[in-house]
Amino acid sequence: MDVELISLTKRYGNTVAVDGIDLKVRSGAYCCLLGPSGCGKTTTLRMIGGHETVSSGDVVIGPRAVGDATPAERGTAMMFQSYALFPHLNCRDNVAFSLRMRGVGKAERRAKALAMLDLVQMAHLAERLPAQLSGGQQQRVALARALVTGPKVLLLDEPLSALDPFLRVRMRTELKRIQAELGLTFIHVTHSQEEAMALSDLVVVMNGGRIEQAADPRTVFERPATAFVARFIGGHNVIRLPDSTEIAVRADRMRLGLQAGPEAVPARVVSVEYQGTSVHVGFEADGLGATALTAILDDAAYAGRPLALGETVPLGWDAAAAHRLSA
Repeated sequence: MDVELISLTKRYGNTVAVDGIDLKVRSGAYCCLLGPSGCGKTTTLRMIGGHETVSSGDVVIGPRAVGDATPAERGTAMMFQSYALFPHLNCRDNVAFSLRMRGVGKAERRAKALAMLDLVQMAHLAERLPAQLSGGQQQRVALARALVTGPKVLLLDEPLSALDPFLRVRMRTELKRIQAELGLTFIHVTHSQEEAMALSDLVVVMNGGRIEQAADPRTVFERPATAFVARFIGGHNVIRLPDSTEIAVRADRMRLGLQAGPEAVPARVVSVEYQGTSVHVGFEADGLGATALTAILDDAAYAGRPLALGETVPLGWDAAAAHRLSA
């Protein structure tokens, strides 16, 4: 189901948490709201789900505006960051609980709960209590509980943040699989650039209650709209040219030495970090206002010409790699 936000605003007294944003998420898309703490992404998610009142503007889900609708009337379900499983109920009964509250018969709700647990590969642990589960298993149960009511839109508030890095990657794969299998619209809040890039069809980068850019992951990475997006997404250098134009250049497209090109400036090596397949070298360049810059070099190329801290080398970039930023 499509979700559209029209001039959506949330104020807390004199503080504007979400500032008149417009966004359309097509039916069946995986959308990530991405940004630093306090940017308005969770408040936006909660307004979509009806867990936060709207100060002005509209939330449209499918064919209708839902500003006055309760969460249960919106066709949405929320998966909270804390999971909030009932400790005294086993997995099956946790998943079935919302159906029980809706008056669904015992046999039907248990069958639906087991079907959802099977979808998230937890049916074999249906009788276990939450305390007997790992964090990743609890996350799967919480996902099954959110899906069991048959929502058209699933809202996920930092669902992977409590997991260790290895499990986080595994659960990303599972979320994408389940979303594709069910064909639902997923709107997922995260502060992780890697998570947003891996999961989404639509990345919405937020800052200060506004949307800086909304596009597919490749576009956001290759053509960041603003200096904020370039810096927040990472992997870019934001460079102010002498004419005051700002450009973004991917760190892996910076050039050193004889390959530095006509834009080259002398740059001092201030850090060297070995990352396995690559080496990240930090520079300061007086010719660019002592801007801190990073070049990502292939491991084998760096091994053939290592750099010492304090060494000065020509640093530049391919003209085709420079992307002009908006103000």
